[in-house]
Amino acid sequence: MAHLPPVQTDRASPIPLVGQIGEDIAQRIRTGVIRRGERLPSIRRMARDCGVSTLTIANTYLRLAAAGLVESRGTRGYFVTTPPRTAPLIQRSIDSMWLLQHAYEDEAPVIKAGCGWLPPDMLFASATRRALAAIPAARLTAMLEYGNPYGHAGLRHNIRQMLARRDVACEDSNIIMTHGASQALELAVRCLSTRGDTILVEDPGYCNLYPALQALGLQIASVPRLPDGPCPHELERMLRQHRPRLFITTSILHNPTGTCSTTQNMRQILRIARQHDLTIIEDDIFLDLAPQGQQTLSQLGGLEQVIHIGSFSKTIGPGLRVGYVACAAPTAQRILRQKMASNLTTAPLNEEIVHTIVSSGLYRPHLANLRENLTRAQTQVCARLEQAGMRLYFHPLGGMFAWARFGHDMDVRALAERACQHDIMLAPGHLFRPGSQPSQWFRFNVTHADDRRLFAFIKNTARRME
Repeated sequence: MAHLPPVQTDRASPIPLVGQIGEDIAQRIRTGVIRRGERLPSIRRMARDCGVSTLTIANTYLRLAAAGLVESRGTRGYFVTTPPRTAPLIQRSIDSMWLLQHAYEDEAPVIKAGCGWLPPDMLFASATRRALAAIPAARLTAMLEYGNPYGHAGLRHNIRQMLARRDVACEDSNIIMTHGASQALELAVRCLSTRGDTILVEDPGYCNLYPALQALGLQIASVPRLPDGPCPHELERMLRQHRPRLFITTSILHNPTGTCSTTQNMRQILRIARQHDLTIIEDDIFLDLAPQGQQTLSQLGGLEQVIHIGSFSKTIGPGLRVGYVACAAPTAQRILRQKMASNLTTAPLNEEIVHTIVSSGLYRPHLANLRENLTRAQTQVCARLEQAGMRLYFHPLGGMFAWARFGHDMDVRALAERACQHDIMLAPGHLFRPGSQPSQWFRFNVTHADDRRLFAFIKNTARRME
């Protein structure tokens, strides 16, 4: 076992204890003080020697393992696995897969300023508890069995009514329930494309989408996203050049820019799509968070030309994994067959919970309150970002996201890595570009970003650039 002198920590330092202890151990590994194959002290012993909690050491060892410096061998403990290297512990590839994985880890940064979900206090947990408690025992047993391939009949009817209030006409049979919007996207794409096809996406756009399309063997071409929506001129040019079959876009509270497509822009997009026989997949999971009166492509173009995808992850809770796709009847049948071939059915229990909540008189007031809270957070965080020295791409009218950059060009990857040392997770703009092209922008989630430590970090960065 490696014999380590006590690690000196500074509790007044802005760098968390996990980072201080982890970097000290990493440096000893890199310099050969701790050699390959040696076992680190036990978590309990290391915690006692450093005067910290066992949780702090457990998270420290997990970070060292994530950096590839040590490995866990079960009850035997943690062992050094790699030869000395020059890269610091926190340095890593800041790419879309990093954002997907690192944001969910238990030892992830405390300030998740770049994440893509609501904080716990904004989730509809109270209604979820009531809905679960209200399910009779006999009904609960049925919910644990395989469900209807279409999904929960009552919830599909709820969704039909919600869409009707937005002037999107469809039947219950046009709606297929899915494991979140991600599965809805994958099913729609699988049904309407073949390996080697070119799919049009937005730039910037939803970062999780790009690796998913590549995994299906599809080519990606991009259309610039402007403050009023996708660029019509570039859309036409891409259609002539690549002859794609599908265009995936977000009309409402676009991720990452926070913009909403204007009615004029959407009419142009629909006109171009009709001329080129292009199917549009409208990924509008933020629909219920939209400003009142905001129109959508599915409302203007109908479901013959537009496939509408929605979700309850942003209004009730992402852990329920309840999404849906609404589309024309022939497409719905193809998606249903694809769903059954890959996953059989979705989760009846989760859909029953969502149905109970949506059917209650509490859901619509919850949405109104959520929209108000998001608008308030947008106002506060956007103002503080500008005060700290950043420039906004757009002042969103609601939703979670703000798109901002510093006044001068900089190494955004290095900044994101340095932010990790301060327990801040930033989401640099290249994560949201189809080919990870350079970008000076950052996505901020206003529900996680209103923290003085984040703005102090931004201000210090801005001062160094002056």
